[in-house]
Formats: sequence, C-alpha cells, structure tokens
Amino acid sequence: MSYERASMGEGEEISCLLNPESRKVIHPESLSQPFSLSVAQTVRSFHASFPRYRATPLVSLAKLAQSLGVAEIWIKDESYRFGLNAFKVLGATYAIACMIARKLGISENNLSFDAIYSGSGRETLAGITLVTATDGNHGRAVAWAAQTLGIKAVVYMPRGSVRARVEAVKQHGADVVVVRGNYDDAVHVAAEQAELNDWMLVQDSAWEGYEEIPIRITQGYLTILHEAFEQLRGETPSHVFVQCGVGSLAASVQAYLVESFGSSRPICVVVEPKEAGCFYESMSINDGNPHKVSGDLKTIMAGLACGEPGLLGWKILRAYTDGFAICSDSVAIKGMRTLARPLPGDDPITSGESGAVTIGLVATLLGEAKYREIVEALSLTRESRILLLSTEGDTDPEMYQKIVHSSGE
Repeated sequence: MSYERASMGEGEEISCLLNPESRKVIHPESLSQPFSLSVAQTVRSFHASFPRYRATPLVSLAKLAQSLGVAEIWIKDESYRFGLNAFKVLGATYAIACMIARKLGISENNLSFDAIYSGSGRETLAGITLVTATDGNHGRAVAWAAQTLGIKAVVYMPRGSVRARVEAVKQHGADVVVVRGNYDDAVHVAAEQAELNDWMLVQDSAWEGYEEIPIRITQGYLTILHEAFEQLRGETPSHVFVQCGVGSLAASVQAYLVESFGSSRPICVVVEPKEAGCFYESMSINDGNPHKVSGDLKTIMAGLACGEPGLLGWKILRAYTDGFAICSDSVAIKGMRTLARPLPGDDPITSGESGAVTIGLVATLLGEAKYREIVEALSLTRESRILLLSTEGDTDPEMYQKIVHSSGE
C-alpha cells in the first residue's frame, strides 16, 4: 500500500498525507457496522431521554465560505452539550449506561435516562467506582455521570493540566490525581489502578483486551452526526474535517459516513497537532501498525494531545479516511479568532483550542496560495460544502481570553 504526500517545506504550519487506498479496498463489514444508522438512532434516542437534551446548533458560516471561495461551511457547536461545554459527555454517558444496564438487567435497546440515572438501581450500583484518564473534557463527563449515579469517580490527569479543567472535574465530586507524565502515561496509570482495585475503567482509547467500552463511547458520539445530517435537511457535505486525539470521535464520524453513503461518502480528513500526530505518523510509516509519538506532546490543543492511536480508531481510520493532516498551534489560534470575531453576517462561536483547529485548517488552506497543492489534492473547489465540528467551548477560559483578544500568538 502506498501513500501520497501533499505537504510543504519544513517549518510550514500544515502537512497532509493522502490515503489513495481509502476507496479502493473492500474492508470487512464489521469495521463500520457497529456504527450503522440504526445504532445511531438508538444512541440518539438514549441521549434524547435526558432532561437537558437539545440538539446542538449547526451554524452556517456563509460569509466566511464566500470569502474563502467555497459554497458552504457548516460548523456543529458542541459547547452547548448538556451544559458541560464539550461533546465528550455523549460517549461517557452512553458507555456507562450500557455497562450499568447489564448489571441492572436492562436491554440496551431500552436505555433511557430514567432507567439508568434516576436512582432506581442505586443499591445494585453500591461499591462501583468509575476511573478514567483525561486532559479535561472526558474526565468531566465521567465525573458528571458518576455524580448523577451517586457513585465514586477517580480521574487521572497529566502533569501540566490546566487548573480550570482540573477544577471542572472536581466540581462533580471526583477525586483527581495528577500523574507525572503526559496523557498516555495517565491512561496507563488509570488502567493499572482499575485492575488493582476492581474499578470500572471508562476510557475512549482501545487496546488489545480492552475494546468494549471504547466501542460504546465511540457509538455515543454518533448523536452528533445524526443530529447534523437531520439539520442539513437533505444537503450533503462534500468534505468533513474532524479533529483527532486517540481517534474515537474521528472513527465515529468516519464510520457513520461509510454506513450512510458508502463509496459516495464525503471526503474525510482527520486533523492532529503537529506535536501529537500519532495517526499521521503511523500512516507515514506505512507498515500496517499504529505507532506511538514520544515526547511531552506539548500543544495548546490539550484535547488532542495523544501520542498513541486507539486500536479501534486506528482500524477504522486507516481503512477509510482520505487524508491525515497535522498542523501547528498557530492554526488552532487562527480558528479560535475566526470563530470569535466572524465576518459581518456570520454568528460568533465560542470554540476552544481543540474545537477550532479544523476551521483554522480550512481557512489557512484556502486563504494561502502556498497550500494550493493540498487544496487541489483534497478536491476543494468553489462547489465544496464543508462540515466541521467545534468540539468544545472555552474549557480553559483564561487561555481563551488571551488568545481571542490578543493580536500576538
């Protein structure tokens, strides 16, 4: 299998690796089947049973699209999700509900907020402790779910975690432990402690022997796409750009597109920080295996600072994804400012460092002539209709204010 690069010289903000095999090889149906339209409907019905459920906005950035020379740009704003300022709660609540349902003898087809979180099964849940590792958003989601269930949660976070994100997890009653090391180190510690203490590990990164809960978390994210395509009212994007950390959200998006559109699906590009581009690096090495990116993964995109591809995400993205892009922090900064200070006629969107990177990427590619090679390779034209996900709001309020109100970087 060969790969094609569409990248500029060293030091540039963006590099893109194309996967010419993404639409040539017939892959086992089981790769995308767990993310079928019927599963998406079941998952969304579960989330719709929550008292605070509302579909998050799908915003059209018509003026920006016009200025960049494309037909349409839509962005799904996940900062409104259940009042938790990020999309992660969708995966955590669904996965935990599936595990709790098994203990309570409830069919997964009959999952609802009342059946799982209302308290009717609290005695059965006594003694359960949820544990996870996080850079912030996923840990807050697990802590919120545990608080709602009336059970304990322990959350491990990497050294250097932003205080605001630590406090956001603590406010839901979880015990927070900051470990020496990066996000991947925190995942390893959480897994070890789950084994030692017989805790329920709720991690979105899959590895050999640990795949069921990551699959459920990835299924939980289907609600985003199910809502978005309903809101599009029959319009179909030509391109979808999605941020990628361990790969769960990106895998959910990619599998949903395969199940919905087959070989005529939109072009899909996953986006990673340059300092944590483990999928990009793995595809570049091209030996069929996921590879770890070493180092401290220093990037402002904390939600994407993952050095090891999740096994589930790797299988799906390697098989079906058209392009793998890495970019510098300056691209995320540009995206945050673009959304916070939009062109007249477009609505402002509050989007954090990980949430805004895709709009930053699109605006940079289409706005700078030096990236014409990548633009042409991705078939971005005046007819392109681009769907993006803003996965978080201002989860680090201090950093957000500094970035959007400063002219420097």
